[in-house]
Amino acid sequence: MAISNIHETLLMYTKQKSAINEQLSGVMFDLMAASRKNADIQQQYNQKLQNAYYDPDYGYGTDEYMIIVEQYENDHEFELANLESWESELELEKNNLETRLNEITSFENSWTKLLQQNIKNDFSYGGAGQG
Repeated sequence: MAISNIHETLLMYTKQKSAINEQLSGVMFDLMAASRKNADIQQQYNQKLQNAYYDPDYGYGTDEYMIIVEQYENDHEFELANLESWESELELEKNNLETRLNEITSFENSWTKLLQQNIKNDFSYGGAGQG
């Protein structure tokens, strides 16, 4: 009876690990998306600066050029700050999920050892070899 209870406990841990791994995969996908978004934001910013530099009416050398560049820079920094905040939240969530996964794995290992010991005890003392 104890062995079946341990099996149920191990199955519960397997189910929990599966759910956490699914969540962790989602977070890792979001982190990858954030990195891609960061590259896109940088590329768009560089393109805006280049377009502003060569603009025939407001390009480099005009009074408006520095105002336009400053506005682009402020917008860019704001976007990056938002993105960094999201990445920080994702990293925190990833760390929390990894910690939970490690705890469950540790519990699972303990129960697996207990199961092995119970099987060994049942085999040794449960009537095997008695005649």
